[in-house]
Amino acid sequence: MAGIVGIIGTCDTEWVQSGLKTIAHRGGAGEAVCEADGSAMGQVWPAAQEALATGADGHSVALDGEVHNWTELSVGSTCALEAIETAHKVRGPEFVLDLDGPFALAVAAHDGALLARDRVGKSPLYLQKLGDGCVRFASEAKALIGGDGEITEFPPGHYYTVDGGLVRFARIQTRPPVERPEDEVADELRGRLVASVTKRLSTGDVGAWLSGGIDSASLTALARRQSPDLKTFAAGVEGAPDLEYARIVSEFVGTEHHESICGLKEMLEVLPAVIYYLESFDALLVRSSITNFLVGRLAAEHVPAVLSGEGGDELFAGYSYLKELEPSELPGELVDITRRLHNTALQRVDRCSASHGLVARTAFLDGDVLDYALQIPTAMKIRDNGSIVEKWILRRALDGLLPDEVLNRTKAKFWQGAGVGEQLHTYAEDIISDDEFASERTLSDGSTINTKEELYYYRIFRDTFGSQLAAGLVGRTKGAPAAN
Repeated sequence: MAGIVGIIGTCDTEWVQSGLKTIAHRGGAGEAVCEADGSAMGQVWPAAQEALATGADGHSVALDGEVHNWTELSVGSTCALEAIETAHKVRGPEFVLDLDGPFALAVAAHDGALLARDRVGKSPLYLQKLGDGCVRFASEAKALIGGDGEITEFPPGHYYTVDGGLVRFARIQTRPPVERPEDEVADELRGRLVASVTKRLSTGDVGAWLSGGIDSASLTALARRQSPDLKTFAAGVEGAPDLEYARIVSEFVGTEHHESICGLKEMLEVLPAVIYYLESFDALLVRSSITNFLVGRLAAEHVPAVLSGEGGDELFAGYSYLKELEPSELPGELVDITRRLHNTALQRVDRCSASHGLVARTAFLDGDVLDYALQIPTAMKIRDNGSIVEKWILRRALDGLLPDEVLNRTKAKFWQGAGVGEQLHTYAEDIISDDEFASERTLSDGSTINTKEELYYYRIFRDTFGSQLAAGLVGRTKGAPAAN
């Protein structure tokens, strides 16, 4: 994990340094660093931005994320950045089709520049087009504040060149269902999850965020089999069910467990920082980010990276409303909500880790796991055995690795399980009147604030960023509740 800041074209180069300082929490400022393990390295650029601005000869590379297959990408390279540089020289932008891992990257070369982002959008990237062909880009939108152009999100699964503009190179889409027996599907899924976790444990000391839900518990159980000294981390309000289930998992698999217990006072104290780093006012996203921010702070005191269970609900039908859909509708809906992760749940995971200099690794969104999950028939994801069970095939794949009370636990939203939602909702209801809500809920772009709680968050967002970050840049959680 490292911050990317740069320019394409004839632009004000002084901005690069201020942009780097703004997102220094992502990894600091300086030239891109090449390390042999291939993990997330890039701090852009003084060197590369000069190449982009002047068309100087040679290549420079910046990477925010991880490329797991860099040794195969360019034989003989000594690190991920060198492999990317060589692959770009040989193949041009098409090399991004072969990258395995979550990434946002920039390549400066004598014949142009390349920006690219992985198909899921785990690693963030934003653009700002100014006059005279100048383009600014950065890992976080806040680094672009001060320019005259509109700030937009760089779309996942695309690359950008000056000559060709935006080009889609990958897309999450429905796939024909695999026709195999259930036990074989469960075994294949488990094997792919093991391989995904192995990749993410290969670069140093890695812990795990542990909510006690099936997703984070699954990754914890698989990681513990490979990492005898695994550390786990949980956060929530005293008495929250997530804390209790996390303790059960930790004791069962044998981790060194750490907790952050919070109350309303602490949540309100960190809220401005959460919104600053998150760059959102979406109520459900902010709710879940508060405890995610606190557990990120806790984990950063012990490890440089953690596993996160994000993506399991989307790929294996974990949300309650999905049980009400017709089976024929489910594959398309799962693809839709997985595509939406980049500026909602994955934005939370990225910012709540990066704000503390921590890397969060999302093993469910590994390419091999994602591709296979999209082929698993819907009847294996939601099973009616007298009562409807979501994520059935995932539970089957993890059978024997987790205690029954966790393996059979029904889905709870992160903010519900952590005990956050009701306290924040009640607080906002008490301090915002009905008249204030009615007069402020329609924003200048025509979008609507859903609840008083969301209006409370929006006020902080507006006071923090002014008009520089438009409401339209903010991802909105699908199915968020409307005002009463």
